[in-house]
Amino acid sequence: MSTSVKVTDRTKSRLEELQAEIRLETGKKVTQEALLERLVTEPYESKADVIDSFRDDFEPLSDDEIEQWLSGSSDWGVETNEDEIDAVLYGE
Repeated sequence: MSTSVKVTDRTKSRLEELQAEIRLETGKKVTQEALLERLVTEPYESKADVIDSFRDDFEPLSDDEIEQWLSGSSDWGVETNEDEIDAVLYGE
């Protein structure tokens, strides 16, 4: 259910600023309704915490997972420079 809420011009402006900052920082377009919902229902200690709450959840790999991933690589004993890599990737 959606209900209209009247806010002052100053509050509207600050909401728009925060909305724009969230988009710049996270790349996500957030509606003012979603922003207000989050501000009212969740406790935040700072503006940065609010912005971070709109980021995708990312859980970094553990040290064991990193080690397992790296164990699949091997040294072929061939020196490669940037130009050779670019030629293979982008053509000559």
